Amino acid sequence: MNRLSDVDWNNWQARDPATLVFVIRDGQILLINKKTGLGKGKVNGPGGKVEKGESPETCAVRECQEELGITVTNLSYCGQHRFQFVDGYSIHVWVYRTSEFEGVPTESAEAEPLWVALDEIPYDQMWEDDRIWLPMLIRGERFQGRWIFDDDKMLDYELLTDNEGN
Repeated sequence: MNRLSDVDWNNWQARDPATLVFVIRDGQILLINKKTGLGKGKVNGPGGKVEKGESPETCAVRECQEELGITVTNLSYCGQHRFQFVDGYSIHVWVYRTSEFEGVPTESAEAEPLWVALDEIPYDQMWEDDRIWLPMLIRGERFQGRWIFDDDKMLDYELLTDNEGN
């Protein structure tokens, strides 16, 4: 399972549904140093697993509250990613952006907040796929991605522009 073609995407089901949120304001993006779970030690956006009975958007708001102590509002759907890992793990991620939130981003047991200039995003500290699709999110484009990873090494991917919002 090292290539996209090795996966039956028509019947693919993620083990975990999850979300990512990117707050962009005044030429800066709010990122986190992730302290726990999948991607520990990497820089990413806040987010996490969707709980049973919860919508992705509700999860996105909750995760920002839990990780950073902020309440995001006016979320804009940007796209989805389907990640398949060669060890069998899989995760389906809904991605959102906003410029609106209440509260002050505060470090928690899960995350340390980082405000970063949009032209200084530390891609070398992030998942390998982020440098491919995060610029699309910043430009306001929608996307659909399918990714194959071996631990944190990207093996194959397909990224499509999604003007339909599916």
